[in-house]
Amino acid sequence: MAKFEEISALLQRGKAKDLAALVAEELNNGTAPKDILTKGLIAGMSVVGEKFKNNEIFVPEVLIAARAMNAALTVLKPALAETGVEPVGTAIICTVKGDLHDIGKNLVKMMIEGTGIRVIDLGVDCSAEKVVNAVREYNADIVCLSSLLTTTMLYQKDIIEALKAAGLRDKVKVMVGGAPVTQAFADEIGADAYTPDAASAAEKARSYFG
Repeated sequence: MAKFEEISALLQRGKAKDLAALVAEELNNGTAPKDILTKGLIAGMSVVGEKFKNNEIFVPEVLIAARAMNAALTVLKPALAETGVEPVGTAIICTVKGDLHDIGKNLVKMMIEGTGIRVIDLGVDCSAEKVVNAVREYNADIVCLSSLLTTTMLYQKDIIEALKAAGLRDKVKVMVGGAPVTQAFADEIGADAYTPDAASAAEKARSYFG
């Protein structure tokens, strides 16, 4: 019997070494890589997301769980590739130009990856041109923009305008977030979504893929 619940529990507790070993063991036992991903790892990450949203756990616990997820994926990815399991879609994520904050962005990245979406992280202080080029290069479905400063949040609009000018705006969903960002601001700049925390961002991103 496959140990999906145990995989989920180890992930939630952030036991990276034990989790990677168990994933390897399950692969050796012939458990389907896709099942390990969806029934074990993604299931565990959604519990982490839910607890984070309800303030039952906090950023350090989420980061530890995400690290464990990454350790497990390192073992699992070659097997997933062999069986032809593709990510459900691709998201680009960055902190916008002039802003060097990345903890929130990193958290969102890990949570979105935990739903089976491939995430291309462009880092911090990211220009509109860089985002446009990445959307083209990776054929992205979603663009996630983060700002932690009121002085940089307006640059999110510049990126949306650049996507329009490049004829790419209709091809991607633009999600915005960060401390000063609000739903009203997201509406004003023409973003598709605003989410207040990493868990909601992951849920929203996943919802675009049915």
